[in-house]
Amino acid sequence: MVKLTKSAKEVRGRKTLAVRVKTAKSRSKSSVKWLSRQLNDPYVAEAHRKGFRSRAAFKLIQLDEKFHFLGKGRRIVDLGCAPGGWTQVAVQRNKGAGKVIGIDILETEPVPGAELIQQDFTEPEAAERLKKLLDGKADIVMSDMAANTTGHQQTDHLRTIALVEAAYEFAKEVLETGGIFIAKVFKGGMEAALLSDVKRNFAKVSHAKPDASRQGSPEEYLVAVGFRGNKEQNG
Repeated sequence: MVKLTKSAKEVRGRKTLAVRVKTAKSRSKSSVKWLSRQLNDPYVAEAHRKGFRSRAAFKLIQLDEKFHFLGKGRRIVDLGCAPGGWTQVAVQRNKGAGKVIGIDILETEPVPGAELIQQDFTEPEAAERLKKLLDGKADIVMSDMAANTTGHQQTDHLRTIALVEAAYEFAKEVLETGGIFIAKVFKGGMEAALLSDVKRNFAKVSHAKPDASRQGSPEEYLVAVGFRGNKEQNG
């Protein structure tokens, strides 16, 4: 049995009344199912109660409860930041110090204490814009990016791997020695060569699925701690 983190216990322990969604001519069965899941999701309710923009905020909170990487004064780059839940958590944990920079292809409403860019991260100039704002090294590069699904499993797999690899290449360029890289992956989703390179460049590499990740979702997170420096660059 997976050991629950503090926030997972709190959310699971909060009693809520089940909401039943009625069918209507204007709603398809799939929309009724989605709406019912949203209205009865304890993480959606808790995110609303605490002022987070999405339930995804609790994924980062629970990863931090397990790996202890956030804290005052961190310099953080948030890749795929919209709608801003992870950015909110990062700013809160920074306690008025450090720097948080986010980027997403979608527009993200401003988050006080963070600098946000609306741009496709895979565009060549995106990394340079982030580096300019960072103006130095980063302590954490975190990515909650995921490719839009096409319904074709192999295509979706390759598109997701491409995003993870792009985030990782950027992390190797900007991370401080001892830094941390976090990325959304899918079970069985990392190519052996890529995972081997991550392990070569970081002291410890783990995979974790936060309680806030939906039960049926194949997502999990790669958490690489203790950046040694880019071995390719350092020889």
